[in-house]
Amino acid sequence: MNLLLVLGSASVVSAVVVMWLSLSGQRPRSVVDLGSAADQRELNLAPGALDRAVPMLERFGARLRAQMPAGRTAALAVKIRRAGMEEGWTVDRMLSVKLLLAMVAGAIAALRLVGSMSAFNVMLVFAGVAIGWFAPNAVLDGRLQRRQEAVRGALADMIDQLGVMVRAGLSIDAAVVRITKLGVGPLTDELRRVVQEMRVGVGRSAAMANMAERVDLPELRGFVSALSQADQLGVPVSDTLRVQADELRTRQRQHAEEQAMKLPVKILFPMVLCILPVLFIVVLGPAVMRISQQFTP
Repeated sequence: MNLLLVLGSASVVSAVVVMWLSLSGQRPRSVVDLGSAADQRELNLAPGALDRAVPMLERFGARLRAQMPAGRTAALAVKIRRAGMEEGWTVDRMLSVKLLLAMVAGAIAALRLVGSMSAFNVMLVFAGVAIGWFAPNAVLDGRLQRRQEAVRGALADMIDQLGVMVRAGLSIDAAVVRITKLGVGPLTDELRRVVQEMRVGVGRSAAMANMAERVDLPELRGFVSALSQADQLGVPVSDTLRVQADELRTRQRQHAEEQAMKLPVKILFPMVLCILPVLFIVVLGPAVMRISQQFTP
């Protein structure tokens, strides 16, 4: 085995681990006594190496964002917000991660190119760069889809709870506040933001519309629209909530049936590529071996 290849691979993997630790999540920062006689250097070094590395790496993302079309960066920001990753991730940080992963994947593929110069290895380098660049997008899309599915699954129960509380005598605003204290999950987190916006003076209809825009789910948009129309037309809120809950459960059942109908098509390709070849080998393998033995002199 080539020692240079092993050492290069180990260094690249170590760099990936260090970069991921420096970019992922928020960390508790060291507390510095500003009243002491520490000089500026001690104050700068107090947060720690990883905490100082994050702003430095985000500067690369900021420079890259300045070179990209504004539409793409805006779409990336919307995806981050809808995926519920606003607190730990920014557009600059996401772009810096994409750039670093592309460089690392390209460097790993380049190690093979150094060992053997060929057209396949050159294509492998370009493929590694593309995979490293687009892999965070796939992760972000998966996080967004899982969050939307979680909101879709909890929406009907939340509307039922609102209806029970409203029929018990609570106002719709008080019922929303009560749900935020009892529930958990992405939908509850969005309702907490609705309550926060209402406390700073935003109207309930506008706060609900902002929630529907953040989540970008057709079922939630329909519920928010129906609730707003009920307020404008004077329709009893309890009746609107009951109708919306029944309609959402019907949509959930239809969505489940649709996913079940797609399942045979999704199973077809793994079956053809993975299961059938093995089955043919097991069933026809002994017969082929016997026939070959008969014709062997």
